Amino acid sequence: MIQIVIEDPASSDSHVLLEELSEILARITGDSGKASFDPDDVRSPRARFVIARDGNGEALGCGAFRPLQGAIAEVKRMYARPGTIGVGSAVLAFLEAEARALGYKALWLETRLVNVRAVRFYEHKGYRRIPNFGKYAGNPKAVCFERPLADTNGAK
Repeated sequence: MIQIVIEDPASSDSHVLLEELSEILARITGDSGKASFDPDDVRSPRARFVIARDGNGEALGCGAFRPLQGAIAEVKRMYARPGTIGVGSAVLAFLEAEARALGYKALWLETRLVNVRAVRFYEHKGYRRIPNFGKYAGNPKAVCFERPLADTNGAK
């Protein structure tokens, strides 16, 4: 069973997971992504940083979102340890539910085109490509996605 827990991005488990993610991203994309993540961005009341844990409490993955603009939040630092099953899906579903509960209408995110596994994951989860936003605008190596968040009545 996977349990998703809201945690501080500076906790020891958070640090280990974020370092693992940075190493993997550096191998896949040539960029660790560290420059695109400020832990303080996910400590505000309208942000979340979460860790996925197994039944024994072992950290399996993480993810976060931060306020971006208006009713849009940005997904950051999504990671599931290699060999785990369902961790990324559980983290993303939790983040989507939390963002919806906080009043966000959509989630945006960026990944690199070369990170084919991530691109396929987000497309499979209903995210659609949008024009690159913010610092990713004009970057041909980046691809940005959006997922509208339905309210509790099913309206978007």
